[in-house]
Amino acid sequence: MRILPDDTIALVIDYQEKILPPIFDKEEFLKRSNILLAGLKELGIPTIVTAQYTKGLGNTTPEILEALGHDRFHEKFTFSGLGNEEVVEELAKSGRKNVIICGIESHVCVLQTLIDIKEAGYQPILVEDCVSSRKENDKKAAIERAKYEGAIITTYEAILFELLQSAKSEHFKAISKLVK
Repeated sequence: MRILPDDTIALVIDYQEKILPPIFDKEEFLKRSNILLAGLKELGIPTIVTAQYTKGLGNTTPEILEALGHDRFHEKFTFSGLGNEEVVEELAKSGRKNVIICGIESHVCVLQTLIDIKEAGYQPILVEDCVSSRKENDKKAAIERAKYEGAIITTYEAILFELLQSAKSEHFKAISKLVK
């Protein structure tokens, strides 16, 4: 199955100030996530952003907001992003069936959101190098479970070029510059 831009949306999960400090390989994770999000913005892929209990866990980090190009988010209290009715409605209104997923933590909020996305009839696409957890093993276990649940597993570079489709695209130079 080809992943096409007109049928794709992204769900950006819990890149928050107080969750990030203990995340495994944090600097590389953030670098890759910023490239992914800047690329999705360049390609015009809509994004839905969640934040878990902002009073206790803080806001979305400034770097991620800059890459997104907006500061809209949906606060949630359930681990799954689909526990927030506004997220469910925004996904439905988009009319898109492929949901790119990135964020933290892989084994909690990311995984539970992914499972709910699949059960709701969407195709989850997990960007494995743009998800993380405090412990590397939790991330690995979450990716294995995501495969079992029917997610497509990809990387930020692979998904950006798949959405780009051609070197003749008007976005080719910008995407190439981002991933170098």
